[in-house]
Amino acid sequence: MASFPARRAVLRAAALAAAAPAISALPFARATAATSGSVAAVAAVAGLAAPSAWAVRPFALKDVALGAGVFAEKRSLMLDHGRGYDVDRLLQVFRANAGLSTRGAVAPGGWEGLDGEANGNLRGHYTGHFLTMLSQAYGSTGDKVYADKIRYMVGALEEAREALRSDPVVLSVPGRFATAAENVRGSYQYVDLPNTVLGGSASITLSAWVKPTHDANWTRIFDFGDNNTRYLYLAARNAGGAPRFAITTGGAGREQGINGTGPLPLNKWSHVAVTITESTGTLYVNGSAVAKNTAMTLNPATLGTLKNNWLGRSNYPDPVFAGAFGGFDIWSRALTAAEIAELQDKTAAESSAGAGDLASYTFAETSGGTFADHSGHGRHATLRRTWGGPSHPGFLAAYPETQFIDLESRTSPDYTKVWAPYYTAHKILRGLLDAYLNTDDERALDLASGMCDWMYSRLSKLPESTLQRMWGIFSSGEFGGLVEAICDLHTINGKAEHLALARLFDLDKLIDACVAGDDILDGLHANQHIPILTGLLRLYDETGEERYFKAAKNFWDMVVPTRMYSIGGTSTAEFWKAAGSIAGTLSDTNAETCCAYNMLKLSRMLFFHEQDPKYMDYYERALYNQVLGSKQDKADAEKPLVTYFIGLKPGHVRDYTPKQGTTCCEGTGMESATKYQDSVYFQKADSSALYVNLYSPSTLTWEEKGVTVTQQTDYPQKQQTRITVRGKTARFDLHLRVPSWAGDGFEVRINGDKAPGTPEPGRYFTVSRTWRDGDTVRVAVPFRVHVEKALDDSGVQSLHYGPVNLVARDPRTTYLQLGFYRKAALSGDLLPSLTPVEGKPLHFTLDGVEFAPFAEGTEDPTHVYFKRSEPQIIFGGLDSGVANPARTDGTTLLDEIWSAAPFKSKRALLKRVEDTTAAWVSAGLLTAEDARKVVSTAKAASYES
Repeated sequence: MASFPARRAVLRAAALAAAAPAISALPFARATAATSGSVAAVAAVAGLAAPSAWAVRPFALKDVALGAGVFAEKRSLMLDHGRGYDVDRLLQVFRANAGLSTRGAVAPGGWEGLDGEANGNLRGHYTGHFLTMLSQAYGSTGDKVYADKIRYMVGALEEAREALRSDPVVLSVPGRFATAAENVRGSYQYVDLPNTVLGGSASITLSAWVKPTHDANWTRIFDFGDNNTRYLYLAARNAGGAPRFAITTGGAGREQGINGTGPLPLNKWSHVAVTITESTGTLYVNGSAVAKNTAMTLNPATLGTLKNNWLGRSNYPDPVFAGAFGGFDIWSRALTAAEIAELQDKTAAESSAGAGDLASYTFAETSGGTFADHSGHGRHATLRRTWGGPSHPGFLAAYPETQFIDLESRTSPDYTKVWAPYYTAHKILRGLLDAYLNTDDERALDLASGMCDWMYSRLSKLPESTLQRMWGIFSSGEFGGLVEAICDLHTINGKAEHLALARLFDLDKLIDACVAGDDILDGLHANQHIPILTGLLRLYDETGEERYFKAAKNFWDMVVPTRMYSIGGTSTAEFWKAAGSIAGTLSDTNAETCCAYNMLKLSRMLFFHEQDPKYMDYYERALYNQVLGSKQDKADAEKPLVTYFIGLKPGHVRDYTPKQGTTCCEGTGMESATKYQDSVYFQKADSSALYVNLYSPSTLTWEEKGVTVTQQTDYPQKQQTRITVRGKTARFDLHLRVPSWAGDGFEVRINGDKAPGTPEPGRYFTVSRTWRDGDTVRVAVPFRVHVEKALDDSGVQSLHYGPVNLVARDPRTTYLQLGFYRKAALSGDLLPSLTPVEGKPLHFTLDGVEFAPFAEGTEDPTHVYFKRSEPQIIFGGLDSGVANPARTDGTTLLDEIWSAAPFKSKRALLKRVEDTTAAWVSAGLLTAEDARKVVSTAKAASYES
């Protein structure tokens, strides 16, 4: 590829220095009043590696190489999918919308196609996701196959935009005799004939060669009329699938019709003709009369001159005809049966009837948008789009601008009419930006800039009240992470209009509530709102307005932990319930995968501003559990095999191919699986420190310091990591995350010597030194088995081993009743109560039930939550013979005893047992004799430390 100007190289180098595509880890310079709108000025300050508000910044995907392990294995499956998938299938909807050849490709289907849910009104979104996935794959691996696909897709999108900016042009294809004109399904194209085409004739013959490519009912071969009251038409298929001719002056209820007896075959040429003379109308199919109506009182003369004279379009809101026209003729008389039969083997002009004397079109044109009339009357026809056109400058989508126009007047949700057009625009824009940043393809930047120019031209003219109404409409007004992407583009091109555009998406009701700390999330569409907050963070970076940052920060606390499930996910059937509702919301439709994707993004971006370890604790939870577990451990060339919802009710089986595999969650799932390494390491803005956030096998190339940092680990299978620093001598602080779930035993050794200081759970442990080539850091991260209680029902719990959510694999669809105190260790670790499965790391059994990591992408029925049941008081495997009593709130005697763990010694445990049983005796909850038995058993038992 040709080299680019120095300006471009500087911009890209600065952007990639901290870019993790689709996560907005883009290190962009803030555009000031002096630089706004000036690309050259932005280039001059583009050396700023991150927004000034960021205290830390991420590394580019190319700078962090994944080592062998679960992340590399999952990524490999997605890389193979990206490598092998035919991207012409994704481009099909864009090409069809633009009236271009779709090259025989079939759209993926589901949400990415013309059929399926909501009439395919989200089509185009999946293409954007795929571009981002390919960009991340290329950024991570440098494999040229991904770059080649990106450039091919960008080129096709550029062609589609150009076609949308022009009048429609004939798509010439082989015809029945010579050439034909195809209307690609999804192109919204039809042929407009002059209003004199019927000539006022009382007797008439209308003849057409057609090749239908879709079986939608009521698509018109022709429809001549004023409206849906006065017309005559020939439908390719009626409600029964057969051709139908009808004429009326009183609407559908007064049609005089003729119905065929069988369907026209798809993808084959058929000849259809209608004759009317006196009171008889006859319908012919392939040269044979298939039906007659001998009681007709209407003919074209009675209708008079009609306003709309169309091939392929209906005067009703019926689908546009999809297929090809190989010839269309109109005669001012009824041809004989013999003349109709002759048309099977000859063109009209070559037949004894001759070309139609009222109108005759051969569709022999191979360019332009006009079809010549060969009748001698000069009634030439024009190719048009139902939605008008050309489109406005910069517009790019896989459906017409009408989706956006409709939203501007819409007051209520109806995704069958309008389904999140700005959300779809976000996915396309994000994909183009990622393509630009990873391949240097200037065409992608031009397409992205054009989209934002177009959006600004529309939205900047709308009243504030209209914008607030639009963005508050469920689903239809959803705009995803569009603000974030627009801000990222603004920092590249410095256009003031683009920053102004980003602010037009402010949803004040949400922002104001979050700033005030008012939790209004109950009942809201979860993933419609989470990415709004990532956009606000980027707006804060660009504008310095504190309300944007405060809103995002307070919002995060409304989700974590009060609406967070044990795997890190959130939402039920896409919506939030009241804060604290966990056990009461478990169903088949919990934890929409997009929500986890966007909560990770939000957590990451908040950490850039404030290094609160809680954000990375959450990141680890959601990444190691829901995100990993959302990808099936199976290869598939056609589908990404990613979940939409993850059901958390007992016995749920994950569905890795919902809705044909083209939902929002398959899209974000593809992205997640190609950027697992994006948050393993961060660096302080001044490069004086390195944050190790995740213990993941990987190698960081830290160019600023001239070093590589390599982690060798089997984490989480093994509870340790070895970090090796190679390269130049360099001074920096090493911040090692001590997970909040970590107990005693977290240890750091530098070149074999224990590092000074005491690691604290939920903090970062810092090693400050001058690092030399070959220095090693060994980190021990001991796991323990512990439970987490549902906020609304302490008896409903989930099981965790360090960061790993262990789930029971069992086909029962009712809660499993499980107890864990029987062999609890003095530390409070419940691991001794479980039996490891030989040869299967992180697998255990209890009472005949196998537990496995949630991250394993299998189709086994799983139990993420269970009912805690400790009917007997048991210590170290010894049964006291005493039933475990409970208070009215459900807290049992054993709960109260073990809540004081860890115990430094057996003596400390016994003291707790004695004090607790005495208190329960005094409260009348335990007899003195039973208390004696409990204490005696506790003394006799042996415990692991």
